[in-house]
Amino acid sequence: MGKKRQHIKVPLISVVDDDRSVVEAMVSLIQSVGYKAKGFRSAEDFLKSRQLLNTACLILDVRMPSMGGFELQRRLAARNYRIPIIFITAYDSDDVHIQAFQAGAAGLLCKPFGQGISVPSCAFRPGEST
Repeated sequence: MGKKRQHIKVPLISVVDDDRSVVEAMVSLIQSVGYKAKGFRSAEDFLKSRQLLNTACLILDVRMPSMGGFELQRRLAARNYRIPIIFITAYDSDDVHIQAFQAGAAGLLCKPFGQGISVPSCAFRPGEST
């Protein structure tokens, strides 16, 4: 009898930030530890993408031209998408922290990122092993 091949689904982490260097660095970091990652330069591009349905975790900039991270989160919630979100911002303030966690954020990271940044635990859905 042959062994059955076990397919392990690698979670997709999507990164949305208007700063190309942040998107490229985050995608590279995520891929370097074995996850799938896709970068987007705007909230609108993410909403129009096929990746929306496959995203296990979203790393999302708070301030972007046109549509910011909090607005994207509201639109996702209104459409019943329950994607864990880690907000990122270069504009750290108590208001941003409050808004992020009221929006149900899985986390909040402030730019520039330190050396201790790691792949987000929200990449794992309940029932999956890490």
